[in-house]
Amino acid sequence: MSEPRSFFAHPPQEVAPRLLGAVVTSRVSGLVVSARITEVEAYCDTDPASHTFKGRTPRNATMFGEPGHLYVYFTYGMHYCANTVAHEPGRSGGVLLRAGEIIDGIEHARARRGYPRSDRDLARGPARLAQALGLDRSFDGTDLCVADSAVQVQPAAPGEYAAAVRSGPRVGVSLGADTLWRFWLDGERSVSAYKRSPRAAETPAPAD
Repeated sequence: MSEPRSFFAHPPQEVAPRLLGAVVTSRVSGLVVSARITEVEAYCDTDPASHTFKGRTPRNATMFGEPGHLYVYFTYGMHYCANTVAHEPGRSGGVLLRAGEIIDGIEHARARRGYPRSDRDLARGPARLAQALGLDRSFDGTDLCVADSAVQVQPAAPGEYAAAVRSGPRVGVSLGADTLWRFWLDGERSVSAYKRSPRAAETPAPAD
């Protein structure tokens, strides 16, 4: 069962740690792949690192829409990244799915990823995770909260991973680089390495 929409109708920095341990399942061209989420990042509309910071565009429109939808964007001319839309009424924002462990459909994930040397790297990083799940821009706007959705999010039990949750700066952002809105599960091999952007400047945390 997918998360109810109310789960996503909160500030993204609150939703993000609750998504750790959740299982995201995609059904693409008859192939089913599931990933347990081990790393996420939050982005809100007052955050200079967010796609919505400068206002609504055709590219980011989904982030201004109803919470509980999938926002997929294309980056660096070659990769897709997937986010869950999460925000309060009248706001915009989302949670980037940064990394996960493939727990079902691993052969399909391996094929999509070009058979990497280690299964640890199948979904270690946001582009790898989206590729393993078979997600591209055509999935932008997918409703995660309906029973027949091609992409579903199954929650972890409340508190199941609470003791393992850690937080720190987000990876590779040049603005808002010191905001502690990256969350991960301690000890998970699928969590990506932290890399600070060489262009990063110290900036205050976004306003609530």
